[in-house]
Amino acid sequence: MVLRQHHLDDQQFTLISKALADPKRFEMLQRIAHQGPAPTCTCLRESLQLAPATISHHLKELETAGLVHIQREGKFAHITLRREVWKAYLKRLSEI
Repeated sequence: MVLRQHHLDDQQFTLISKALADPKRFEMLQRIAHQGPAPTCTCLRESLQLAPATISHHLKELETAGLVHIQREGKFAHITLRREVWKAYLKRLSEI
């Protein structure tokens, strides 16, 4: 699978930086990246031991920043890391 290149504007770069500044959010992103095909909110809640409302808040911040895609199916939400955005963020960081 070939990932297309993603261009980050200043606003998205700032949103990602702010989202990753929270240690729990960064840990959540790591778990999303390393768990199976698309972990659910329940999987995250069990592994991070956070309240559902807290998980929801952190996921919204990660989604708003463009770092994750959330696929909703009924009462389940499957979360995937948007690797093309992550790579674009790292590339831009390396240019500082």
